[in-house]
Amino acid sequence: MVEWTVQQLAQRAGISGRTLRHYHQIGLLHPDRIGANGYRYYGQTAVARLQRILLLRDAGLPLNEIAAVLDSEHDQADEVAALETHLVQLRRDREALDRRIASVEHTIAMRRQGRRPRMDMLLEGFNDRYEAEVVSRWGQEAFDVSHRWWHAKTLTQQQQFEADAEQLLARWGELHAAGLGPSSPEAQAHAAAHVAWFAQVPGTPTCADDPTNATAMVLGVADLYVTDPDFHPAFGGPEAAEFAARALRIHVSPA
Repeated sequence: MVEWTVQQLAQRAGISGRTLRHYHQIGLLHPDRIGANGYRYYGQTAVARLQRILLLRDAGLPLNEIAAVLDSEHDQADEVAALETHLVQLRRDREALDRRIASVEHTIAMRRQGRRPRMDMLLEGFNDRYEAEVVSRWGQEAFDVSHRWWHAKTLTQQQQFEADAEQLLARWGELHAAGLGPSSPEAQAHAAAHVAWFAQVPGTPTCADDPTNATAMVLGVADLYVTDPDFHPAFGGPEAAEFAARALRIHVSPA
């Protein structure tokens, strides 16, 4: 039977021997046996428990809560179910990290070429930055569907989508500069086009033909246009972004 000493296990787990000794002292992780020489030896049972401890610690749980979770697992079926839940989250974390790596690689490549990185501005509401909000409002499937749709596009298709998005927002700036009001026929026609544009994105309530949630989504995005300064340049300034937000609010929830 393979056993590891404190230092061997610490090296493989990427933690300190002091941490392992502390876990033993507080009753969180017992070695499989203690030798006559006083050395702690860790076998399969202890290493499997340490794996769970490290997973829960990475999830942000304090040690006393980790102990409570592990103690509540009465059999192997409980452990397997908990590990399956962790596995789902780990895969999501890996996908998120892969997307961030690709984003940074793209930015570096564009900067080296003296070109502008892509903004993906109008998909901000359906990417990592707002994932928690999207999931809480419309479920994980809504986020996953829109994410898969976007990454299934070719680079040329993504660039065309971004160009259309930039034109859509820039048109609000033109209408505002022309002195039109948010309830004017021209502004309301563009609001209708804007909402229709949302409907092409799978996973959005507008695409799913869900009127109640579609209204909530448009109102939420309208608020985002005003409060998030990253959007303002695409509109031509914060005043134009406010103009667009007011027109969209009028369009989806007229007084």
